[in-house]
Amino acid sequence: MKKALITGITGQDGAYLTKYLLSQGYRVYGTFRRTSSENFWRLEELDVKNHPDLTLIEFDLTDQSNCIRIVAEIQPDEIYNLAAQSFVAVSFSQPVTTASVTGLGALHLLEAIRIVNPKIKYYQASTSEMFGKVHESPQTENTFFHPRSPYGVAKLFAHWSTVNYRESYGLFGVSGILFNHESPLRGKEFVTRKISDAVARISINKLNVLELGNLDARRDWGFAQEYVVAMHLMMQHHTPETFVVATNRTESVRNFVSLAFKAIGTEIEWKGSGVNETGFDVKSGALRVKINPAFYRPAEVDHLTGDSSRAAQLLGWSAKTSLEELCSMMVTEDIRRNETALRAGIKSGISF
Repeated sequence: MKKALITGITGQDGAYLTKYLLSQGYRVYGTFRRTSSENFWRLEELDVKNHPDLTLIEFDLTDQSNCIRIVAEIQPDEIYNLAAQSFVAVSFSQPVTTASVTGLGALHLLEAIRIVNPKIKYYQASTSEMFGKVHESPQTENTFFHPRSPYGVAKLFAHWSTVNYRESYGLFGVSGILFNHESPLRGKEFVTRKISDAVARISINKLNVLELGNLDARRDWGFAQEYVVAMHLMMQHHTPETFVVATNRTESVRNFVSLAFKAIGTEIEWKGSGVNETGFDVKSGALRVKINPAFYRPAEVDHLTGDSSRAAQLLGWSAKTSLEELCSMMVTEDIRRNETALRAGIKSGISF
């Protein structure tokens, strides 16, 4: 039985990857930080938290000796490094913490592999945020990097460390440059889940207006459950390489909002521009979307579009779920969650 170590198992990708690897017959070890020790809801929703082949381990990725000890004890065949301070907005207020966990954490794992067993395969969760201020579109494995946030900078350090250990020490280190990938398991601090949850609450009359920042920001959004399959395929490839994983389609935040409202049968009419732009329900005339300048990033990444043709050619991977299907899936699940919470609140006498 193959053994896999997943850092950051409580996150969206960690949960989906855990379910996938367990289905492939792996023994999975998942690490979590003390601050996330009670945040296992994703594993519970996927019904894998109590799986007999899953072991959860409290772990500090910023402690080099701890990394060496865990790798030596588990002796995994594969390590998937998904742990990170991954919310871009927070990275501007916590750049040192972001660099320590997201950047140095990867180096600690790579060094642990080099010391303990250089045959262990390593996956680094890189990100399209490394491209930042893009110099060409679409972005490929060879596109110039220009990160625009402490998060992007930290991820770029981890990315190049992986490449360096691959070239200098002969480690099997792969780097997946994943473009934005969403799901019903996304945290509400991310704009897509913020949108789907707000639309769900509007649909059951528990919210009136959704406040957002830059509606013109464009992203390549895919379905996270499909993207973790690409991670695994990279690790089974005969040589360690870097791959872009994306849908090859880009849409604005504005269009994502329109698609989310469409999932509840509401058409949005946009009026104005910039910070004065608003979105109205065509049928009722009600204000549904407005701009809050506080949600703008200090340095914005305006346009990300991935070219995943290399992954298609060498790994046989391509995105299957459309953005329309993804939006509908997320909104539908958030309606279910909100209605469940509402019923529970009514039963217990809680006022919403």
